[in-house]
Amino acid sequence: MKQFLKYFIQGLILFIPLIITLAILSKLFNFFAGLFSFIGFSENTYLNTALGLVVTLGFISLIGLLASSFVFKQFFGFLEDKLEHAPFIRHIYSPIKDFTNAFVGNKKRFNKPVLVLTNPAAEIEEIGFITQEDLKDFHIVDKVSVYLPMSYSLSGRLIIVPVKNVKPLQADAADTMKFVVSGGVTEKDE
Repeated sequence: MKQFLKYFIQGLILFIPLIITLAILSKLFNFFAGLFSFIGFSENTYLNTALGLVVTLGFISLIGLLASSFVFKQFFGFLEDKLEHAPFIRHIYSPIKDFTNAFVGNKKRFNKPVLVLTNPAAEIEEIGFITQEDLKDFHIVDKVSVYLPMSYSLSGRLIIVPVKNVKPLQADAADTMKFVVSGGVTEKDE
């Protein structure tokens, strides 16, 4: 019975991430199938979804290519400026753009992993990322803003702490983010 339990737990360790991954991929496929059902190149749903997905990936890549050219860079800059100043739209567009830029692109913001003393009495420290070192716009001196991501979530919280409570971590930012988001159970990639 002990051996059976050992094999069962080992099977669960392999089975659960696989099933969750397959479930997410299935949901994504169903989403794209519904999204591209209007294309109708053939009677085959899988072919329509695959073609729609290829067209979408190609379109997004084309926009990226155009955005890197001088002429379109000016156009996208103009369009972005209008979106960031449009009433109501700016409250949606700007935070999403900033959040996306924080993770990907040339303006990655979560690139300074730190250890933050959040509870001195209990000597509790949390891993986070410095997002702003200069808070003078808010009339705050000798403090930094640190984003503390939450495990198993894309959310987190922003805290303002004294500089003396922050210690830089000598670690890769991507590895640190994976470590925190996984709840500390992931292993560092070699």
